[in-house]
Amino acid sequence: MHCQPQVKFKVYNWLFNNHKCLLCNEAAEQPYPLCVACESELPWLDDHCQVCALPLPMHGLVCGQCSRRPPAFYRVEAPWYYGFPVDALVTRFKHNSQWPLGRLLAQLLGRWLLHRYDEGLPRPALLLPVPLSRRRLRQRGYNQAGMLGYWLAQQLGISCREQVLTRTLDTPAQQGLKALARKRNLRQAFAIHDSSLIAGRHVALVDDVLTTGATAHALASLLRKAGAQRVDVYCLARTAKPGSA
Repeated sequence: MHCQPQVKFKVYNWLFNNHKCLLCNEAAEQPYPLCVACESELPWLDDHCQVCALPLPMHGLVCGQCSRRPPAFYRVEAPWYYGFPVDALVTRFKHNSQWPLGRLLAQLLGRWLLHRYDEGLPRPALLLPVPLSRRRLRQRGYNQAGMLGYWLAQQLGISCREQVLTRTLDTPAQQGLKALARKRNLRQAFAIHDSSLIAGRHVALVDDVLTTGATAHALASLLRKAGAQRVDVYCLARTAKPGSA
């Protein structure tokens, strides 16, 4: 039986106090399924590189890599470093189709970005999810970056266009490759479907995790050549430098 009112927008009753925390299963008592205690224990990224968000021991620094060879993107915005439990949540969302976990992470990222906008971070005109190859998309059934992009678009009020960027080469997975191999792996791997949507605009790439930044740099270079005024990167988490804590 269809019991919703016959109006243009259906009505749903949200009881925020009935949310269960997706981490500890206790009452969340927040507008999203995460309790205050678990939220405070997430691996928040405090001191980091002002360009690529690499975790650093002090605030306000630029890492050596970005100082020597500045990337094509302007800056990375990530609320967490890639540690427990965010690493487990991302893996379960990305590889196990546990979409509620991805929706939760996207909602927290969106709230964090809104706070950054209030602090003066420029808002982009367009969100561009990092594309998957056709083979990997068939295997997984969805692009986790595309899902994050659309969830963020709804929260931030910014358009998300998943079809602007395409992956033209079915390259091996980046996981497990060293930094130099990642760069070689991405040569001529991407294309822009419609450059008119990019020219003269501030855009933001959306991905789940930034590791070496090779993918973000390759895409940002392509976007800058197409006339993008500025390219930022929005992701859930940033990995630490190999061998560091």
